Amino acid sequence: MSRSTPPRPARSAGIAIGGIALLALLAGCATAPSAAAPTPPPASASAYRPVTLTNCGYRQRIEAAPQRVVAIKSTSIELMLALGLRDRIVGTAFQDGPVPARWKADAATLPRLAEQFPSEEATLGLKPDLVYSGWESAFTPQSAGARSELTSLGVASYVQPAACRSAGQPGKLTFTNVFAEIREAGRIFGVADRAGRLVAAQEKQLAAVKPDTRKLTALWYSSGDQTPYVGAGIGAPQMVLEAAGLTNIAGSVKQTWTTLGWESIVADDPDVIVLVDADWNTAQAKIDALEKNPATAQLGAVKNRRYLTLPFPASEAGVRSVDAVRSLTAQLKEIRTP
Repeated sequence: MSRSTPPRPARSAGIAIGGIALLALLAGCATAPSAAAPTPPPASASAYRPVTLTNCGYRQRIEAAPQRVVAIKSTSIELMLALGLRDRIVGTAFQDGPVPARWKADAATLPRLAEQFPSEEATLGLKPDLVYSGWESAFTPQSAGARSELTSLGVASYVQPAACRSAGQPGKLTFTNVFAEIREAGRIFGVADRAGRLVAAQEKQLAAVKPDTRKLTALWYSSGDQTPYVGAGIGAPQMVLEAAGLTNIAGSVKQTWTTLGWESIVADDPDVIVLVDADWNTAQAKIDALEKNPATAQLGAVKNRRYLTLPFPASEAGVRSVDAVRSLTAQLKEIRTP
C-alpha cells in the first residue's frame, strides 16, 4: 500500500500491446445523485482509436478496447459503472464500501476476486486484458503483478492518475485532473463520447455548488487513534474541502495524506471535523473516541458536534468527488457556528 494512502486494517515503458487494451447522491448523503452517462452499444473494433499513454511513468500502447477487466479499488470499479461498463468487469478486489444507489443493481452481481489485493495467479486466472487499479501499489509481484510482467503476458495495466506515486503525481490535485482522468478512461475503453457526457454533467453540478462563506477551518479525519491520519494539502481531501469553502488545517503539508498529532489538532481547534466513514473504522467510532479523549473533548467542533461525514469510497479522487463536495456543502447548511 502506498505510504501516502490512509492505512487500512486487514479484513475477512514503450510497450505495444497487440489485440488487448487498458481499463449521488453519496450513499447516505443529502444531495441529488450525479447524472450517469447513457450506455449506448459498445463501439466496434474498427471504430477504436489506439491509445498511447504514459501512466505513473509507465508507457504503453492500447490497441483495442478492453473487454475483460479486473478492477481494484472502489474508485476504479465505480468509474466503470458510471461509464456503463459493468459487463466488462470480470473480477473486483479491495472494494471499500457500498456503491451509491444509482449503481446498486449493476454492483449486485459484480464478481469478487479478493477482499484486498489479489495475487498475480488469481488475477491471471481470469484471463484479463486489463488490470485497472485505484492504487499504484496493486502492481507488485506480491499483488496483481508487476506492470512489466503483466505486459509480457499480454495484459495491460492502468492506475488512476490521481493515485500515481512513482511518477506523474499531480503537484496539487484539481477537478481538472479528475475530469481529465474520466476522459482518458473513456478513450481507453472506446467510450469517449460517454465519458464526455459524464464530465459535462459533473462540471455542471460542480458549477452549481455554493461554497460555505463563513471561512471555517476543518480537519479531515480519515483513520488512526493514537496518531490520526488526515487529509493533507495536495490530494482529494484538499480539493474537496476547498470546493466546499473550508480551510484545511493540514493544508500546508505537501502530501496527499499525513499523520498529525493530537496536540497540533487541539492547538488549531478546527471549526468542523470531516469524518471518513468506513466499515472497519466508522464515523461513530471516531466520534466516540473524540468525545472520550479529555484533550479532544474540549475542541469546539466536538463540544458542539460539528461533524460532517463522507463514506470512504468518496474520500479518494474519482467519479464521486463532485458528490463529496455537494454532500459537504449540504451538511454545512445544518452546522451552526457562533
